[in-house]
Amino acid sequence: MANEQIDEEAPILAIAMAAELAGMHPQTLRQYDRSGLVVPARTRGGSRRYSLRHVAQLREVAQMSADGVSLPAISRIIELENEVRMLRREVSELRYRLREEVAQRPGARVFAAGASGAVVTLRQGARVRRATDVVLWRPIAPGSDDD
Repeated sequence: MANEQIDEEAPILAIAMAAELAGMHPQTLRQYDRSGLVVPARTRGGSRRYSLRHVAQLREVAQMSADGVSLPAISRIIELENEVRMLRREVSELRYRLREEVAQRPGARVFAAGASGAVVTLRQGARVRRATDVVLWRPIAPGSDDD
């Protein structure tokens, strides 16, 4: 059970508990929700449900506000942080997919676009007919001597 990870994105906290954990009044959380600053998930009945990530965001908002950052600026910062989080997840997924693709095709090292636009896999040492194919990508396998 010690190895289980807590899902920080799971909307499990009622507004009173989230406010207590963030050190804020519940009315402040409602105001931040209305302004779009920290928007919790909703139950079918419309009750707010906060995640641990929301609580961390609320603490960040309180700190930035205490440091004199305006609420519109805080909103933009949170928006950009969310975008960075999403892009990091996407990069991680693409890196995983690339590793899987390279592992499935150990001899395939060069990809090209065919005349029809289809991706063509070329074996190492294969020549590209420049009139019909354009080389797009040549991945270097980990541990390879190619530079």
